[in-house]
Amino acid sequence: MPPVTATNQTTGYQLTEEQQMLREAVRVLAAERISPRAAEIDRSAEFPMDVKDLLADHDILALPFEERFGGIGADLLTVCLAIEEISRVCATSGLILAVQELASLPIRNAGTQEQKTHWLPDLAAGRKLIAFALTESEAGSDAAAIRTRATREGDEYVISGEKRFISQGSVADLVVVFAVTDPEGPRYRNLSAFVVPSDSRGFSVSRLEHKMGIRGSPTAELSFDRVRIPADHRLGDEGQGFAIAMKTFERSRPGIAAQAVGVAQGALDVAVRYAAERKQFGKPIGELQMVQGMLADMDAATEAARQLLYKACTEIEGGSADAGRWASLCKLVAGDAAMRVTTDAVQVLGGYGYIDEFPVERMMRDAKITQLYEGTQQIQRLVVARALLARQPH
Repeated sequence: MPPVTATNQTTGYQLTEEQQMLREAVRVLAAERISPRAAEIDRSAEFPMDVKDLLADHDILALPFEERFGGIGADLLTVCLAIEEISRVCATSGLILAVQELASLPIRNAGTQEQKTHWLPDLAAGRKLIAFALTESEAGSDAAAIRTRATREGDEYVISGEKRFISQGSVADLVVVFAVTDPEGPRYRNLSAFVVPSDSRGFSVSRLEHKMGIRGSPTAELSFDRVRIPADHRLGDEGQGFAIAMKTFERSRPGIAAQAVGVAQGALDVAVRYAAERKQFGKPIGELQMVQGMLADMDAATEAARQLLYKACTEIEGGSADAGRWASLCKLVAGDAAMRVTTDAVQVLGGYGYIDEFPVERMMRDAKITQLYEGTQQIQRLVVARALLARQPH
């Protein structure tokens, strides 16, 4: 057995100076320009196109895209830093970048050079928005149960079906649609992915959902009534759709974890300020040990989720063979932390936490979605457990 030695070397991560500067710049922008809009975005339940334009004007939407397509070429951690800081004041606004990252990934991962050149520059500039349409009413966690069909007819595909719970589906210019191309094919190998322009004949928004949280981000039901698209709008080969979707989640789930961390931090910020100012029994409630215990637990949960997220980003960016596990781990821990921290923030504020005079009730409503979309917490646990079991010798 080799001798055990101590070393000052580390294999961890540390934010670069550029990442720290970007984080601070986005934090200031969010505090000055987005935070004043957050309550109204929630009340109106309207997509904040002005915030989208703000993010585009400051090249924040360009972060995930390669420089050759007009982007910044930022790594996954840098993108997540931006999502976290925006979500700290407004989860809806943080989702604009998260969805642009999510829905463009199939093109960036599986698209041809011609497809990337055609679509990515407009997405990087924020001139166009894109949505990711996988979920259906009977195909949520069970993505292989998709019923939407894409039938080849000459040089075109004809797409028919319905998609549900599609984030920003009603404001997107492009929609990445997953559809069955081989009805008799084996499960998980009968799906293909397509880019569908929203101005295509036969495409329509059937309804918008009335939601508990992220109310300014439209969640749409989309209808495809014999929508014809050129065959060169297919991403990858026929039958690769499920693999493309799962590969996408390896890089998009950390974005939801970042949203969750941001929401938790925002709620903690409000709770700490309130505890320092609110007086009961002749002193600030922050001097009461039970309140101090809550604040400490909230801080610990938020920071633990943040550190796991940052570590997951570096592992995924580094090409870890365990990327799927890391993505699920950070979303699982961050989503649960966000729900717990925001609930406790409401408790610290008491009655004031339950009314919209303070933002924690909105943050609590927003936090719940991070436990649901891009795979429920139960799905994340399955991914993690299967990764662990796969390591065992057979």
